[in-house]
Amino acid sequence: MSKVIEIKDGRIFQQKELVLKDIQFELGNVEFAYLIGKTGSGKSSLLKCLYGEVALGEGQGEVAGFDLTKLRRADIPILRRELGIVFQDFQLLTDRTVEQNLFFVMKATGWKEKKAMRKRSEEILELVGLGAKAKAKPFNLSGGEQQRLSIARALINRPKLILADEPTGNLDPETSEEIMRLLIAVAQEEKSAILMATHDMTIVEKYPGRVFRVENGTIREVQSIDRFNPFEPFSAD
Repeated sequence: MSKVIEIKDGRIFQQKELVLKDIQFELGNVEFAYLIGKTGSGKSSLLKCLYGEVALGEGQGEVAGFDLTKLRRADIPILRRELGIVFQDFQLLTDRTVEQNLFFVMKATGWKEKKAMRKRSEEILELVGLGAKAKAKPFNLSGGEQQRLSIARALINRPKLILADEPTGNLDPETSEEIMRLLIAVAQEEKSAILMATHDMTIVEKYPGRVFRVENGTIREVQSIDRFNPFEPFSAD
């Protein structure tokens, strides 16, 4: 299996403070994995590094074919065409319709033909169950529908990797499950890998994937969700 993420001996700094060290991390091109850990542990810093907002300070790193150690400012928009990013707070353009939110992303990532843009937006809105809401504004959508739109936006460029930062954090349990089922289904349809940061252990147990825990400035894979307590510290091995 080819790898969509590979980091060796990585270190990430934020404002000169070491946030994560000794990062040994890889993810296959169609795998699904969780990042778990307390608030402030470094989960978001890793995601930001992967989409080019925070530099990989030391070590080797590659994401979606891009060398993170050689990433220039001009490369970041090109990298982000290969990624889909889903945020907890949706980050939608509230003054534009559902389809206009998608067109905005398309134009920003190099789409030019209106016919192709409309075809892809219709296709992806049907995939996420928003086909009838293309002309609606985000404030007329429920929280679950807004997150569906956020997922549609993330998938618009058929990304190799979806990075999801607490995508169910603002949703009720029933809607969270609906969004998880959708996210996994559309990633399989589009053949995208998923790396998802979450606090919700119920979701982790219900929708199995690889699990990585971020704690004390390190990232380690947890071999089985059934055999660990997420609230206990790492063993000193």
